[in-house]
Amino acid sequence: MTKNRILSGVQPSGDLHLGNYLGAIKNFVSLQKDYECFFCVVDLHAITVWQDPKELAQKTREVTAAFIASGIDPNENILFAQSQVPQHSQLAWIFNCVARMGWLNRMTQFKDKAGKDRENVSVGLFSYPNLMAADILIYLATHVPVGEDQKQHLELTRDIAQKFNNDFSTDLFPIPEPLIFGEATRVMSLRDGTKKMSKSDPSDYSRIMLSDNIDSIVQKIKKAKTDPHPLPATKEEAEKRPEALNLITIFAALSDQSTDTVLEQYSGKEFSLFKKDLADLAAEKLQPISKEVTKLMSDQDYLDQIMKTGKDKAIAVAEPVLTKVYDIVGFANT
Repeated sequence: MTKNRILSGVQPSGDLHLGNYLGAIKNFVSLQKDYECFFCVVDLHAITVWQDPKELAQKTREVTAAFIASGIDPNENILFAQSQVPQHSQLAWIFNCVARMGWLNRMTQFKDKAGKDRENVSVGLFSYPNLMAADILIYLATHVPVGEDQKQHLELTRDIAQKFNNDFSTDLFPIPEPLIFGEATRVMSLRDGTKKMSKSDPSDYSRIMLSDNIDSIVQKIKKAKTDPHPLPATKEEAEKRPEALNLITIFAALSDQSTDTVLEQYSGKEFSLFKKDLADLAAEKLQPISKEVTKLMSDQDYLDQIMKTGKDKAIAVAEPVLTKVYDIVGFANT
């Protein structure tokens, strides 16, 4: 490897929104010049909760299209669907036997997603972090872009890599480092600044979709919840006002500025002015992506060819790693 290597992915849950873009895809674009990048649509993770089989393949293409429309070069990076590279699942089983139940029991995201009905959720939802570890380590990735809600899972990946290396007296797996970005790593609902932006929220006004037209973007930002005070002067003050902080960090991320710079520009001004500028900025940044996604989705043969090429490249890297793992573990090689 001449460059450090990145693995990251996005679930094909359908209807990509601003949080998916700012929290993941936009950051991927900035990484591709400095790292060898593997970007996958994590459809195996998606089925930890029920997915309509008639829609899943189309949603997978949609994420691939969003990668490309946002500026990820499919010729310079490896774009693929997770399920098409069987080495992910094969390594995940081995990691199921390396990871400890106590480690998984501490995963707060499982507790949040399972809620009070823990006995009825899928086993896959519980063991999800072991598959995530396999996703990363099958490519010997050195770095992983993570949001706040994935930091604990990456810590588990590091624990699994260390335990495997120690158990089998090897140095095969690197201990991957997190890449945490500064602004809008966790985009919150436009209706409640304490909740993450989600397509499952009953209110359409809680989120901006990448497919929204300009009028929808303007209306949603105009109706975004705020408080009666002018914009804060400092980040410390903004952190006490979650709806204000959310809009400020969205502006910062879309404009490639720091939160402090945005606060200097808008401190003490009314939200009506700020929202107008934010709506203009969001429309300017998101509309070209939306149009390009629509164009790409009209040529599904092209998207399928991109994923096939990516699958072949990914397998070429993953298969030798799995062969080494099988040899280290002691599986018969006939």
